[in-house]
Amino acid sequence: MSQKKDFDFNFVSLIEFIWKYRKHLIIITAVAAIASAIFSGPSFITPKYKAQVVFYPTTINSIGNAMFTDLNKREADPLAFGEEEEAENALQLLNSSALQNRIIENYNLMEHYEIDPGGKSPRTDLFDKMSNNIGFRRTKHLAVEITVKDENPEKAAELANGIGNIYDTVKTEIQHQVALEALQIVEDQFKSKEAEVWDIRTKLKELADSGVTNYEEQSRAINEEIYKARGNTTVTNRLKKDLKRLSRYAGEFTYLNETLILELESLSQLRKRYEKARVDVEKTLPQKFILTSATAPEKKSYPIRSMIVLLVTAATGLLGLIILILLKQLNLLKD
Repeated sequence: MSQKKDFDFNFVSLIEFIWKYRKHLIIITAVAAIASAIFSGPSFITPKYKAQVVFYPTTINSIGNAMFTDLNKREADPLAFGEEEEAENALQLLNSSALQNRIIENYNLMEHYEIDPGGKSPRTDLFDKMSNNIGFRRTKHLAVEITVKDENPEKAAELANGIGNIYDTVKTEIQHQVALEALQIVEDQFKSKEAEVWDIRTKLKELADSGVTNYEEQSRAINEEIYKARGNTTVTNRLKKDLKRLSRYAGEFTYLNETLILELESLSQLRKRYEKARVDVEKTLPQKFILTSATAPEKKSYPIRSMIVLLVTAATGLLGLIILILLKQLNLLKD
């Protein structure tokens, strides 16, 4: 009797079992396929369309340094594509609150996603919607990909391209804000140095008004005249008085003259920094190189009905087979 109640789970007996209950399994899988095809349709699941923008971020943060630095010392090429660091920085900016808020404001996403502003948690609901429909990632070639899914294909493309433009705008604004502060600092230093140079020049002019224009040249000329006037006591004494009067200003003239040389060099360096800082404030360059712009997709990306039907049908067929085997086993145990 025990042998009659045993169900042998070898491959042959399994095939025989499936063949025996093939009608049941066919009906089960057919119903599952039809049901999944119906319930995955647009009447039950709203289809979404996917649009993508792919770009390389630039390597430039300071236009002045990139464009007006000696070629041998230039750290960045304005035409160079970004690398890993630039891609990571771009992702950080795309996920920042400044950029996210700009997207919400520019495209009125609260209304677009039909979220009630007076609800319990409108901002949380909105960001959940955005995280489900808008995504950013770094590609294996170190580009940045913006992906937008939307029920409207034109809206998906508009949002994807718009986010790329907002990225450019927000990064430029951040750099402009920093550049303005840097310009103010450099401008203050430049003007202060200009005032110092002007003060030194004023003092040198006062010495020139006193007859001291170039101490070394003047003293050498007087000494030559004294040498030539040997034997002429009157001329020699007069020249010695001139030399003595000139020597009273020697230290001050030498100090002012040498300081002026150093300060002019420092002023020249500050002038270059000032011009670079002005360029950073007044000029802009694109923050990205677009590889692929978004266009309105022609086919939906979600849901994939064929995949849903296939998976549901296969899972239902397998589940039906397991249930039939369990029922068979229960019947054997009852006998």
